[in-house]
Amino acid sequence: MVDFNNTLANEKETFVATDFASALSERYLAYALSTITSRSLPDVRDGLKPVHRRLLFAMRQLKLDPDQSFKKSARVVGDVIGKYHPHGDSAIYDAMVRLAQNFAMRYPLVDGQGNFGNIDGDNAAAMRYTEARLTKVSRLLLAGIDENAVDFRQTYDGESEEPVLLPAGFPNLLANGAQGIAVGMATSIPPHNVSELVDAAKHLIKYPGASIETIINYVRGPDFPTGGVLVEPEASILSAYKTGKGSFRLRANFVVEREKNGAWRLIVTEIPYQIQKSRLIEKLANALQQKKLPMLADIRDESAEDVRILLEPKSRRLSPEVVMESLFRVTDLEVRIPLNLNVLDTDNKPNVLSLKQALQQWLDHRKCILLRRTQFRLDAIARRLEVVAGYLVVFLNLVEVIEIIREDDHPRDSLMSRFSLTEFQANTVLDMRLRSLRRLEEEGLKSEQGALNQEQVELKKLLSSEEYQWQKISAHLSDLKSDFAKSDARKTQIGIAPKVDFDPTEILVEREPLTIICSEKGWIRAMKGHLDLSSDYKFKDGDGPKFILHAETTDKLLILNDKGRFYTVACDTLPRGRGFGEPLNLIIDIASENTPIAMLKADTEQLLLVSNKGYGLRVQTSKVIAQTKNGKQILNLNQDEKALICLPVKADMVASVGKNRKLLIFSVSEIPEINRGRGVILQRFKEGDLADLTLFDSKSGLNWQTNGDRIRHLTDYTRWLGRRGSVGKLPPIGFPRPARFT
Repeated sequence: MVDFNNTLANEKETFVATDFASALSERYLAYALSTITSRSLPDVRDGLKPVHRRLLFAMRQLKLDPDQSFKKSARVVGDVIGKYHPHGDSAIYDAMVRLAQNFAMRYPLVDGQGNFGNIDGDNAAAMRYTEARLTKVSRLLLAGIDENAVDFRQTYDGESEEPVLLPAGFPNLLANGAQGIAVGMATSIPPHNVSELVDAAKHLIKYPGASIETIINYVRGPDFPTGGVLVEPEASILSAYKTGKGSFRLRANFVVEREKNGAWRLIVTEIPYQIQKSRLIEKLANALQQKKLPMLADIRDESAEDVRILLEPKSRRLSPEVVMESLFRVTDLEVRIPLNLNVLDTDNKPNVLSLKQALQQWLDHRKCILLRRTQFRLDAIARRLEVVAGYLVVFLNLVEVIEIIREDDHPRDSLMSRFSLTEFQANTVLDMRLRSLRRLEEEGLKSEQGALNQEQVELKKLLSSEEYQWQKISAHLSDLKSDFAKSDARKTQIGIAPKVDFDPTEILVEREPLTIICSEKGWIRAMKGHLDLSSDYKFKDGDGPKFILHAETTDKLLILNDKGRFYTVACDTLPRGRGFGEPLNLIIDIASENTPIAMLKADTEQLLLVSNKGYGLRVQTSKVIAQTKNGKQILNLNQDEKALICLPVKADMVASVGKNRKLLIFSVSEIPEINRGRGVILQRFKEGDLADLTLFDSKSGLNWQTNGDRIRHLTDYTRWLGRRGSVGKLPPIGFPRPARFT
């Protein structure tokens, strides 16, 4: 009978008391390191994560070369799971599918047959329905793996071996890019054009101290498999490649199809990288339905194998460039592609590298591969020379050798002692088949021996000369570029985003003349056409006209209340008809106790704002335009102060008169331009406030309207000319009472 108490007591003796926080941190650190190094971050040398590396190696073991027939994807996934990668089949198959998608990989590593998904976002067929083999790019990545080019390690079950790295005769990290999220870090590397990378690498071989500014003369930016237009400024591209962190602004590519009647439509032919076409069109359609895209009338997907998204404008008067600029701002037709060149470096440590460092470490890896493959070949040549030397001995003494083999009990030892052969040579002679004897020709053996000796000298020279090694690598890069020359034209264009300084929705409004009428009690309406401003318009009982002005539907209407706050209303949104209109406080958030003191069009460069205390300022009209119904505070006022006057600045002189009947004239230039504030004193008053203020042209002179509605004209105003902030002098005889200009 088992004594469980004694067994438990013995087990307790092996327990070690550990602080919970320490144990948790140690285990989490181990998990984090495993995730970083064995799952999420690619290696800078071959640009692959372990799952991708194991996939390619397993496919090579299955002899799925580009010139061989396809095999079921399920067979590949099964081999990877069983031999190299003990994870779920769906994760491995998903990784394999991505390697085969030409819209996800700039240079696919797997040649897929069957449904491997599409740019619409549809999933691939199940692995039992698809087939796969390696591509020529994968063959470049694996080239030399049987020539001791890389180290191998035991697989997870210890039954076989797998490569730690691939020889990587292709700059896969930068050419195909990578995405990954680890613990506390991530990587995001967009794809690039291999011809540009080769040119940059060759320049780096020739000039190891080359600056990143020189490198980007070759690598102009990412090159995405889905094309598009890169509109990131060159300075930002330089900064991103120099630090290894940044982002790139990528736009869809489009063409304009024009018709005979002047109509046109936009055709999107390339969409941004990693944007699902079906999802993009769904978002565009929803935005159109919610009236967030007022410049479009319709959206249609006419894509087949190529991308063709038709965008029909609402009006032919619109500019195609303006419509697209507005779409770029609010849709996924423009995206930002991040760059975070966080990879496992040559020391197998996570590190954020610059573009130059990533290229240099790949080149260093290629040099290491070249040396290892050269040494492997030298060893093979040495063995073959030894065999050829033995064969020559056999050829020269063929009868005696046959006799020794036939009659001697220990032929190997006899051959070694008789002909001074090595053990390896003697075994080779003994293992030779009889039919091979007919091929033993002295001239042939000596010719082979000479060729091997010559190759051996060349390889030893290669091992001893670093300059020669870089020449070989540069020659390989030239061959690589020539292999891709015909099919490696840049897909992503380099462009510049045009500047659009106006709201494209304004163009949708048909330009029509309006007469805007606002009553004393704040009822506003717009009547079609430019009517007579002095006409007798209808108002509610007890109400009358306050502001009447001409405008157009494309204008913006500025309204200033007595508290110095501006409101902006689009003229095409004003209520139409010959009724009484609508209350102004339904259109803008103006309090009932605040009175509008000015209503004008935003059609001048500057405005002059003046308070009843004689303070004023000039402000740019663009600075007072409000984007919300709540308005924009511009003129800051004291408790007992109110905004009194708002005038467009169209003249160079100011005439100011107080309730004390003192007139002052000074230059507009004396009033400072301020974006917001109380302003400066324009005229001082010993008693009373400002009565009126006007602007006039110094060459034309000052006009005012008498109490009898006559117009008086003053050309010689030097008597009243002074500095801003002066008191002024009594106006000319006949100036109206109370003091005013109009």
